[in-house]
Amino acid sequence: MPEQTEQPTKKIYYDPISVAQRTTQVMHVVDTVDKASMLAHILKSIDDLHAVVITKTKRNADTLSTYLQAQKINAAAMHSNKRAQENDAASKAFEDGELSVLITTDMILQSLELTNITHMISYDLPLEPTHYLSRVGCLNERGISIALVSEEEEVELLDIERFMRHQMQEKEVEGYAGTPESDAIPAPKPAKDQKKKPRHRKQKRKTASSVNNTDAKQADK
Repeated sequence: MPEQTEQPTKKIYYDPISVAQRTTQVMHVVDTVDKASMLAHILKSIDDLHAVVITKTKRNADTLSTYLQAQKINAAAMHSNKRAQENDAASKAFEDGELSVLITTDMILQSLELTNITHMISYDLPLEPTHYLSRVGCLNERGISIALVSEEEEVELLDIERFMRHQMQEKEVEGYAGTPESDAIPAPKPAKDQKKKPRHRKQKRKTASSVNNTDAKQADK
């Protein structure tokens, strides 16, 4: 997997949308039940790992942390239900390079000042596109943004791509064969305010550009 190792020497635009457009972004389409095992597979394939993983809920963060630790991955969850001492210790361990994977939520991420992130991984897509841009912005254009996208998150994906006027590059995860039955973890329950999703998706997903073209045609009528 290619990596951006050097910060651009000159920045022309500083707004979040242009920063996102200049940052390497990759998305992997995956069933919700396979997200955890796919994430573990990806993390194990990265050298010099220093990743932040974002989940929608604190419960998901804890469940995922336990799963990754069982997979021998040096991970810890950080959120508002934990004691301040625990969160401070996790943040310091990550900054010092003693912790490879920090799992947290958007609310906590906004309060952190992490400078050494190599990968920002959206385990869950946010409901608000601006939250996704905040995640990408934490990379400071030097790392890679990875999104694990389930079929149920198609609406969120299209909203994000349209908002930042950029389509994420879709890739398959090399060597990933699915979740072993013994490693499966329960799928998280959808949030109460989660948007309604299409029942089926048999056609190829719409791109951000096609959505914008459709909007333009409707505006001309």
